[in-house]
Amino acid sequence: MAKVTAMDVYKLLPQTNCEDCGEASCMAFATKLSEKEADLTLCTELSDKKFKKLDDLLAPAVKEIIIGKDEKAKIIGGDEVLYRYEESYYNQTVLAVDVPDDLDDSDFEKRIKQIEDLEFERTGESLKLDAIALRNKSGDPEKFANCAKKLKSSKYPVFLVTFDPIAMEKALAFIGDDRPLIYAATKDNIFDMADLATKYQCPITVFSPGDIEKMKDLVFTLRSNGVEDIVLDPGTLTGDAIGDTLDNFVMSRRLAVEDKDEDFRYPLLGVPALVRLNNEEDDDIKKGTMEATIASTLMNKYADVLILKGNEIWELIPILTLRQSLYTDPRKPQAVDPGIYEFGDVDENSAVLLTTNFSLTYYTVEGDLKSGDANCYLLVLDTVGKAVDVAIAGGQFDGESVADLVKETGIEDMVKTRKLIIPGLAAPLSGEIEDETGWNVMVGPRDSSAVPDFIDEKF
Repeated sequence: MAKVTAMDVYKLLPQTNCEDCGEASCMAFATKLSEKEADLTLCTELSDKKFKKLDDLLAPAVKEIIIGKDEKAKIIGGDEVLYRYEESYYNQTVLAVDVPDDLDDSDFEKRIKQIEDLEFERTGESLKLDAIALRNKSGDPEKFANCAKKLKSSKYPVFLVTFDPIAMEKALAFIGDDRPLIYAATKDNIFDMADLATKYQCPITVFSPGDIEKMKDLVFTLRSNGVEDIVLDPGTLTGDAIGDTLDNFVMSRRLAVEDKDEDFRYPLLGVPALVRLNNEEDDDIKKGTMEATIASTLMNKYADVLILKGNEIWELIPILTLRQSLYTDPRKPQAVDPGIYEFGDVDENSAVLLTTNFSLTYYTVEGDLKSGDANCYLLVLDTVGKAVDVAIAGGQFDGESVADLVKETGIEDMVKTRKLIIPGLAAPLSGEIEDETGWNVMVGPRDSSAVPDFIDEKF
């Protein structure tokens, strides 16, 4: 699908250059719209007809759906392309964890707390889960509804997982105004679930395992009944059938992006939890590893939502870190602010280290310095978010730029020593840095985990 250009947008704008939108011209506004940096509603002179045309033109291939509301709201979908190198992916895959409704009160509360408290930091970003998938395992509508009521105060949005319209309606009576995700409409309950989605204005999932033609029919039925916010679950077939699952995910997304098939232009949902739910024989480590593998694979193949069973940190770290990588704009290197950072108790005799402002480099060095209880200053050079070796090759890391950094940070007024520890990969620049800065350059280890010991030995 061809990307919408600024000129495509400009042709439909009033072209009056009124500046009401905050831009100097309609062409400038068109450019912002085409890059998703402005809101179409800012144009005050658009007729209803032109607004509808522009809204349709700018709409992503995959519709954006909101699950939850207010501070709990999560946006899924919104994809424009099949491959990230064509354009950045925008809305992260939402990760929900399965919670059965047959747990006793203490176990139920404990599991919710584990889900809500799970969080760790990587390259300066806090990684955590997004939603709770309440499953009607008991088959009891009253028990399901009571558990839903308990989740009213949860900090995460809720997926209501049952094929029973009676149980669904009882649960919606408690949390329907929080915009939970209804899971799921099937060929057997499609009309009852459609009525509930319309009544409570909630997004709804269509479940058609292994049959995307049937899924298309179900989506058409929902659309014909006025339901607009739909999520697609083509089925997560595990074991030997995982290839069929991937085929259905890829085919569904291709139909949305390349063919703009109206019945497929919706977010995709996968259920890696089925690896555990359908397997009672293997041990937890094996099942957890397989679940994480399938979750990662589906995320790579366009899953906008995943329902997981395991909530142990060892299982979730690879899923969360993969998601972070996939949804980092490859056109914009991750970087931290250049400047000077202090670690431990520093004084005029403390060591001075140098690194680049590439996030992964900086946070790796930071973690190693903290874990090693190092006392030092760290100078962070602006290399436009490039790692040491890449910055050296690209010319952003050289003697002159290091000399400028030394002057700008005022480090010379903070320490009596004139010794600068540079990364091991920057060894070829040691002489140049010495000439430009007038400091004695020491080549440090190639691995920052060895830096604390290096400092202890040399200082």
